[in-house]
Amino acid sequence: MADKTTVGFIGLGVMGEPMCRNIALQSGADVIAFDIREEPLTRLARDGVTAASTMAELANRSDLMMLSLPVGDELEAVCFGDDGIAHHARPGTTVVDFSTSPVELTREIAKRLSASDIAFADAPVARTRLAAIDGTLSVMVGATSEVYERIRPTIDCVADEITHCGPVGSGQIVKLMNNMVLFQTVSALAEALTIAHAAGLNGKVLFETLSKGSADSFALRNHGMRALLPGEFPSEAFSVDYALKDLSYALSLASESGIEADGALLARSRLEAAREAGLGAAYFPALIKTIERPPPNESK
Repeated sequence: MADKTTVGFIGLGVMGEPMCRNIALQSGADVIAFDIREEPLTRLARDGVTAASTMAELANRSDLMMLSLPVGDELEAVCFGDDGIAHHARPGTTVVDFSTSPVELTREIAKRLSASDIAFADAPVARTRLAAIDGTLSVMVGATSEVYERIRPTIDCVADEITHCGPVGSGQIVKLMNNMVLFQTVSALAEALTIAHAAGLNGKVLFETLSKGSADSFALRNHGMRALLPGEFPSEAFSVDYALKDLSYALSLASESGIEADGALLARSRLEAAREAGLGAAYFPALIKTIERPPPNESK
């Protein structure tokens, strides 16, 4: 009987913790995890996840490693720091990056790891924390066909939509464009809601009616209905700071391609204003605070 696969998971934040849990519960693999915080490791232990004492230990024990990290600098450190993957993973290991990372960095990491016979795939995720909990994320994969087929059964544990977008870096291109469009859409919804309020219209009437017509969208039904309309911007959701990070990657890609992304620049200016107003840790639809007037009293 063949030994069980060991999956290592690094980064147990808002998305990473529920993703790691779903892999532990559904994959049939032994799952080990590492994070600088004890709390998610303690919670995941109840689902059979073993805590690694160091990243080096996790890298050495894993056949397949999953990463969910906040910024590109951390991704590079996890891969090439003294305690990192390049120095401690076994040849033949596969690394999957669920993070949203710069395209150029992604391609460079894949090239450097391949020199140690370590395969790399970028597999950024879309949708909300609730989708991460439910295992219904959308995942955009950049990898060779061989690597894609090898990692797909594990990704199936966290997603109900998986797209092989092309070679390494392709998943990040799609994810950055997805988020760029999302941020612009939320900015447009915030603008529309502010105008409607100023003109005396009930915001609930506006959004419910938009949802029945050509302006309907995932952004409207989720970020609009659940955040913009009630004015709720919790700190445990995808923040203004994270949105600015992703948008900076998208704008860098646009600049490298010689494209003037004016809509994205407007969204960035509103996100930057929200951060300057002390809302950096708030859920990113808080950008409405940069343009809104106080709404009138609205009946429920």
